[in-house]
Amino acid sequence: MTPRPSHARINPTRRTLLGGATAAGAAGLLSGCVTAGGSDESDEATGAVTEANPLGVPEGTDLEVVMFNGGYGEAYTQHAAEVYEGLHPEATVDHQGIQRVGETLQPRFVAGEPPDVVDNTGAGRLDIAQLAASDQLHDLTELLDAPSLDDPAVPVRDTLLPGVVEDGTLDGAVRFLNYSSVVWGIWYSTSLFDANGWTYPDTWDDMLALCEEIKQSGIAPWTWQGKYPEYMVDPLQAMAAKSGGIDLVKAVDNLEPDAWRQDAVLAAAEAVHRLVTDGHIMEGSEALSHTEAQNSWNNGEAAFIPCGSWLEGEQQEVSPEGFDMVMAPVPDLTASDAMPFGALQGTSSESFLVPSQAANTRGGLDYLRCLFSTEVARGFAETAKALPVVLGATEGVEMTSGLASVADAVGSAGEHIFGYKYRLWYAPLAKAVDDATGELLTGRLDPEEWGDRIQAAADEVADDDSVTKYQR
Repeated sequence: MTPRPSHARINPTRRTLLGGATAAGAAGLLSGCVTAGGSDESDEATGAVTEANPLGVPEGTDLEVVMFNGGYGEAYTQHAAEVYEGLHPEATVDHQGIQRVGETLQPRFVAGEPPDVVDNTGAGRLDIAQLAASDQLHDLTELLDAPSLDDPAVPVRDTLLPGVVEDGTLDGAVRFLNYSSVVWGIWYSTSLFDANGWTYPDTWDDMLALCEEIKQSGIAPWTWQGKYPEYMVDPLQAMAAKSGGIDLVKAVDNLEPDAWRQDAVLAAAEAVHRLVTDGHIMEGSEALSHTEAQNSWNNGEAAFIPCGSWLEGEQQEVSPEGFDMVMAPVPDLTASDAMPFGALQGTSSESFLVPSQAANTRGGLDYLRCLFSTEVARGFAETAKALPVVLGATEGVEMTSGLASVADAVGSAGEHIFGYKYRLWYAPLAKAVDDATGELLTGRLDPEEWGDRIQAAADEVADDDSVTKYQR
């Protein structure tokens, strides 16, 4: 998948999520040009509200859906389009899968001619916080209160996992809905580990010791997606959070002074930096794209790779038979971490939105009602090998090794699932974190310099009165 999300990772990573040079540039242009537009509900095309058409879609009006075609593929969004056309037989869905969502769609937002539905994911995605601040996103509350496709007595909001509505809420309005339940960890092949008698480590010291053993076998201990440094941000900030606790995460998100210089943050940076200084990273990883690094890992050239829970789906066409990939939580930074070993960085990801200036906003809302149905969500789990946010959608789905490991990890983590918000709220800061981490992983910055550079970027955002601030 192209860098997220990230996180929102988001994320590719869809994560990834939310940042990148293109996204930052788009945000700047949008902030200067879009505010004159905004939502005009009086001009919204509507149809008759009936039991069969609870959102008042104007019949015979076509729908345009633009989605990020990454690791999850297009099958599930095409499935939703088929369901939509079944509900509205006089309409046609123009479904497009693209890369670089921000680069492609930003001019259309500026011109006031966006698509009706956008999957805003991948590297270079649109800055969702800026779109919300510019009143470019339709409030999805009406969709959440509408009867679900599966049971008209149950509103859409009650079919979603806890936290999904909160994740998409900015300034009191629901501006987007994420589709995938994403967690981040470290991936390895159980068949490779079983053949060599290796055991996944509980602590980072154990990880470094195992890396020395792995090197003796002629395999590189680690590779990473060098062109997209946010992949390595994830294990670093996971270790920081597990060591320092949720107050550390909130300090980072709230742009508190010296948040990036906290002891646990710098210790996590030092831990990751040891992969460089101890020679545990596959030569040439810095120059690899996400797919190139993942393919090298699939080919047995490296034992570990960091990634979100979408990895198996993204690699399913190239992963060799019997590879048996699994995801595990990031090892503890210390033996006295504030969070337990199984704690996971996670969130919902793959952000779907309805632009307020779209030609068919009612149709956009109803398309999302189809997308978040059990039928479509179950298909997503089967084809994407990932967990959807729709309750009960994975019941009866045959679990592959990777998907089963993700489900087990989520179950074991229980309430100890945490996530950072700064990537969603402050795209320029996310880019600064990614850039500095890329330098850290190539030895051009040491951990202290890494922390100083990111803290300077965080302070710049905090001091910029033009940037909307959020608190948690």
